[in-house]
Amino acid sequence: MTQLVVAIGGNALQPAGEAADAAAQRRRIEATASRLTDLVAAGHDVVVTHGNGPQVGNILLQNEETRHLVPPMPLDVCGAESQALIGYLLAQALRNEFAFRKIHRDVACVVTQVLVDAGDPAFANPTKPIGPYYLRDDEILVKKAKGWKMAYDQRGGWRRIVPSPRPVDVIEKDIIRMLVGNGDGRIVIAAGGGGIPVVRKDGKLVGVEAVIDKDHAAAVLAQAIGWKHLVIATDVAQVALDFGKPTQKFLDRMTVAEAKKYLADGQFPAGSMGPKVEAVIEFLERGGQHAVITDLEHLVPAVAGKAGTQLGRT
Repeated sequence: MTQLVVAIGGNALQPAGEAADAAAQRRRIEATASRLTDLVAAGHDVVVTHGNGPQVGNILLQNEETRHLVPPMPLDVCGAESQALIGYLLAQALRNEFAFRKIHRDVACVVTQVLVDAGDPAFANPTKPIGPYYLRDDEILVKKAKGWKMAYDQRGGWRRIVPSPRPVDVIEKDIIRMLVGNGDGRIVIAAGGGGIPVVRKDGKLVGVEAVIDKDHAAAVLAQAIGWKHLVIATDVAQVALDFGKPTQKFLDRMTVAEAKKYLADGQFPAGSMGPKVEAVIEFLERGGQHAVITDLEHLVPAVAGKAGTQLGRT
């Protein structure tokens, strides 16, 4: 039995272009739960973390559209809302799938705070686009007057950009360890959307307007609870060199040294595979034993070393 931290992309729960209503998200999450249950049925213990990009974007849009009726919530609160939304649907879907397959496992969802450094350089250089697109000049001027940083996104217009600091620690790590540590195979959903970003200020935890990369958060979560195997589920079966070019080559394996070289060569863009490979490198260099990057369809064979891109220290 292997203890796996599995990170699922937000687009795996709500793919781009698909309907965003509750029924559509539930169907997609049920399909994801079926794949995760395959891992459980194969005998693995699993802690799940997930992205929240589409969902928190919808929440932010709802905030904007109703701000004249209801006070909008800050970004950390919106992140917490998306954690609970996805966590509820995923936990329910897992319980239902377990019952159907007669698997006796419990499921817990922990709304998770993730500590970041208040001095992280990312706070002075926000880069992460969030929320709706804006096209009208008066809207953009109003947002900038509110103190928002704005950047043009070629996919649709101007968007708010926020810092994306590196995660340092998981506040609820002891609770998560307790939930998974009694040997009964409980499945825990934690650090959704990269976790709610918080800093320590005057001895208190304070939420900040930022977004944490969920793959880096998954690596820190695995380290925090002492688990040695990381699985990153994305929308491609394997990592590729020269992705999308005639010279494209899929990789069965990578060492840390090779991954660093490919990153330096610009093989893995910041907006797609880059953060995943960076997170795996940090995970392995900080004591992790093994990682794999694959898609949901190949989770079980990838964990068995027969699919995906396998990554190790050597």
